[in-house]
Amino acid sequence: MEVIVAKSAGFCFGVKRAVESVYAEINNSEKPIYTYGPIIHNEQVVKDLEDKGVKVINTEKELEKLSKGTIIIRSHGVSKKIYDIIKKQNLRMVDATCPFVKKIHNIVRKESEAGKKIIIIGNDNHPEVEGIKGWVLGDAIVIHCEDDIKKLNSLNTSSFCIVSQTTFNYNKFKYLVEIINKKGYDINVVNTICNATHVRQVEAKEIASSVDAMIVIGGKSSSNTQKLYDICKSECHNTYYIQTVEDLDLCNVESLNSIGITAGASTPKNIIEEVVLNVRDEF
Repeated sequence: MEVIVAKSAGFCFGVKRAVESVYAEINNSEKPIYTYGPIIHNEQVVKDLEDKGVKVINTEKELEKLSKGTIIIRSHGVSKKIYDIIKKQNLRMVDATCPFVKKIHNIVRKESEAGKKIIIIGNDNHPEVEGIKGWVLGDAIVIHCEDDIKKLNSLNTSSFCIVSQTTFNYNKFKYLVEIINKKGYDINVVNTICNATHVRQVEAKEIASSVDAMIVIGGKSSSNTQKLYDICKSECHNTYYIQTVEDLDLCNVESLNSIGITAGASTPKNIIEEVVLNVRDEF
């Protein structure tokens, strides 16, 4: 049995930085400690932090009720309004927003202030996209699929700035931008897909196309893991999306000569290693 593990699997730079910042605050910070939203989309990491006393708050109302403590901004980033509330409540803040996401905040703020209508290519209900929208002057247009492009027809402008959710599928981003570009709008396209995301997707596709079964490891709420699964599934019918080794069941898959393994950007190294060891022991 050949087991191929993606070199890019696991924590990306932004996630590693965010998680490390929370653990550092546990020992050094003013208590209580909160994260605004789960620090990353991995249930095991969030549970471990909760066991160490870190609480998750999810709404502005919860934030407005706090009068002391430390607020850690999640890796996905938040809207400008959240920063304003933290300042108003006189709370200590640690900003663990991924630098690549922070860059998008600066772009959309500058471009919208200059009169451009902002188009965000991504998932409208994803926390990263919610945060990006919160830095736009006026309303942003979120496009996830080709049908969403119809939203542009009703606007009284033809000048746009296009950015992307950092974890969006690169090929789909290019496809949607090409369609918008053909409409003759005045557009400024900024490819804000994280390079680590692109590398991870390309590697996953290559491995999945060459193995008998593919395992994708990541949290249920992880957007980038879901995209890895979709990419792998299109290349390998026997593709499995799991959170931990407990979810792994390859009993129904016969005649395996090779298995590929990759993981989302929020998947800890120890979880990946447990899956790899289990697969090697079983086969």
